[in-house]
Amino acid sequence: MKLAFKSGSLELKKLVGLAAAVLAMMLLVPGTARAQEVTFKTDARYAILIDSRSGKIFFEKDSNELMAPASMSKIMTMLMVFERLRDKRMKLSDEFTISENAWRRGGASSGGSTMYAELNSRVKLEDLMRGVIVQSANDACIAIAEGIAGSEEAFSGLMTKRARELGLVKSTFKNATGLPDPEHRMTAFELATLARYLIEVFPEYYKLYSEREFTWNKIRQFNRNPLLANYPGADGIKTGFIREAGYGLVGSAVRAGRRLIVVVNGLGSKSARGREAQKLLDWGFRKFQQISLFERDAQVSQARVWGGNKSWVSLVAKEPVNMLLAPEERATARAEIVYKGPLRAPVRKGQQVGFIRLSVDGKTVSQQPLYTGGDIEVSNEMWRQALDSVTFMLFGG
Repeated sequence: MKLAFKSGSLELKKLVGLAAAVLAMMLLVPGTARAQEVTFKTDARYAILIDSRSGKIFFEKDSNELMAPASMSKIMTMLMVFERLRDKRMKLSDEFTISENAWRRGGASSGGSTMYAELNSRVKLEDLMRGVIVQSANDACIAIAEGIAGSEEAFSGLMTKRARELGLVKSTFKNATGLPDPEHRMTAFELATLARYLIEVFPEYYKLYSEREFTWNKIRQFNRNPLLANYPGADGIKTGFIREAGYGLVGSAVRAGRRLIVVVNGLGSKSARGREAQKLLDWGFRKFQQISLFERDAQVSQARVWGGNKSWVSLVAKEPVNMLLAPEERATARAEIVYKGPLRAPVRKGQQVGFIRLSVDGKTVSQQPLYTGGDIEVSNEMWRQALDSVTFMLFGG
């Protein structure tokens, strides 16, 4: 299927405080859309499926009802850590003590998920993070909570406060682990929203959720997330189980640059939570049709160059540029070429200078880097530099 572009005018906009040249193109997809699949049934008591970038909801079942999130609430525990690392209030090399409380309530003798950290040992934050993310370790959660706030109770208060600031109006945290507490509650919608925030804001730490195993104290443990082994494109996020809630899973997968987040909870077995999450993701991805925009290394657009022996340099994508669109999204789909401009000569082939941003209803759903497709040398002709300066002053490009 070919894609037609309706080119807009080149204009200057502000992007993260920097001048950026933006070329907007409407995506006009020919052909008649197939009938949209409107029904889906799941055995999960609670469920939701959303697009990560836009936040668009594709399916929900009792998604705003409070439920016991179990270990899925450890996403919030880790978010508290990620924000402190970002703000430089903590470092990966910081060490935390495994107190007797953390050891007894979260260690091997507790019968729950643990990284088997030794009593009174000092463990680096980086290792505790992997303990929480890969092994769902309760001892690591408690040690982090005590290290940050002095006690797990105080840390839980900070979690709830931060949740409110993020717009999670129903979530209440009473511990850092998700262990049973009648007041420790979240909704599937707010779990998905929290996962979306973590993925979009902290990609450098989110990649830890795709790690399949972690060894501590000579004990090797594997990630409980069934999607990592069985579902193409899956790279997170967190499982959960307590008796009162059943089995749950927050999962995420990417195809053709489109990321979906799924939450299911209230299932009767480990196999059921994996099966229902996969079914819901499959249903979601089937809603989309892949539109091929550009082949690998194809010229996507051009960027203006100041002071060069040529006025323009091609912009190319090193990987194919594809977009997944649901039938109802096509009318509002847009592609924008964004680069910080003008580029100053000399320009070398292969420099990453911008990206192609794909959006639906004005909300970004994916973006891909763009690179210069050739070399542009500095011009020795003064008249060309003067002409470039006048052009940019008058027309912005």
